[in-house]
Amino acid sequence: MSVPTDRKYAESHEWYLPEGELLIVGITQFAADELTDITYVELPPAGTELQPSEPCGGIESVKAYSEVYCAVPGQVVEVNAALEENPGLINEDAFDKGWMMKIKPSGPLDGLLEAADYEKQISS
Repeated sequence: MSVPTDRKYAESHEWYLPEGELLIVGITQFAADELTDITYVELPPAGTELQPSEPCGGIESVKAYSEVYCAVPGQVVEVNAALEENPGLINEDAFDKGWMMKIKPSGPLDGLLEAADYEKQISS
């Protein structure tokens, strides 16, 4: 599995892609594959303040329910409305069309992994 090098990763399998002053947030393809068929996505509404290590949403699949965490403090500015109609976009294209939310970070991106380090984590 190819892990894009243009973003940072959390050990909990979320990715963070800088876009101007914002960060696009999603889960990795590895996480999507582990969950199998995603049936529902719960996302925080725009305006929600996020704190590191606190759940900010959830993903339900035929296999399990998994909470989504944000490793960076910030405010949600947009959510991917397409996931309401088609949560399977995450399974199909976790690194692009399956993005979950855009946040305006209010703190540093400390503690996030580079692509090579995340790849080591999922291959062990």
